[in-house]
Amino acid sequence: MGPFLFSLLILIGILIVIANVKVVPQAHTFIIERLGAYKETWSVGLHIKMPLIDRVANRVSLKEKILDFPPQPVITKDNVTMQIDTVVYFQITDPKLYTYGVERPLLAIETLTATTLRNIIGDLELDETLTSRDIINNKMRIILDEATDPWGIKINRVEVKNILPPADIQNAMEKQMRAERERREAILIAEGEKTSNILVAEGKKQSLILQAEAEKQAEILRAEAKREAAIKEAEGRAEAILKIQSATAEGLRMIKEQELSKEVIAIRGLEAFEKAADGQATKIIIPSELQNLASVVTSIKELSNN
Repeated sequence: MGPFLFSLLILIGILIVIANVKVVPQAHTFIIERLGAYKETWSVGLHIKMPLIDRVANRVSLKEKILDFPPQPVITKDNVTMQIDTVVYFQITDPKLYTYGVERPLLAIETLTATTLRNIIGDLELDETLTSRDIINNKMRIILDEATDPWGIKINRVEVKNILPPADIQNAMEKQMRAERERREAILIAEGEKTSNILVAEGKKQSLILQAEAEKQAEILRAEAKREAAIKEAEGRAEAILKIQSATAEGLRMIKEQELSKEVIAIRGLEAFEKAADGQATKIIIPSELQNLASVVTSIKELSNN
């Protein structure tokens, strides 16, 4: 009986030791109480508590948590009731304060979020509420973080997920948006037509300018051609006159070199008169020097004798 009881006691002792050995996982802490009072906070690792007098009061996760609250009815400054739901991202920074600071801390955060949201929206009108999500998020984060700091909770972010105005407000907003889209479409069409007309007018302008330039160039070319033709014609006449003058001068020079007498010139004149008489002319003009014909004939004979 003695060895059995001893073995039993040893077994019971081993079970008690095993039961009081605790392992705290990563990103967790344990709150330990001794005889109902806070004793210490266990961090990650292996720990042994005193049997019967120590107990794990709370197991706290240090990971970031998310609270997605249902839509809350709020009233804007211009008395429009709408539904807004929010998402809160928080993290426990002090496990002791989180355990002993407030009863049911998640419910406390939800209630505080709802009241804070109503206070912020109550200072904004409908249009401001719809367009000021970042302002609402930032204000809520600051207020909630200050309020939850004594509870050992850090509010990292607050996001307004949905803003649901009443049905009639939504219909009016849709009509307004449709009218705005139609107005923008009309403006774009008008701008397109304006641009098209401007481009067409610019094209016509450029065409007229090019046509006028072409006509101007053609007139210049025609004037240049006429001027060149006139110059060529004048040069031809001048050249002809020069040639005639040169030929005349050459003839006079040859006459002078041959030293023809008046009698020879007279004979040449008779020859020309003879050719004229042989022609078909019905009228013959007799030169006034015909009275000197005898002297001319005598001169011819003398030339023949020579």
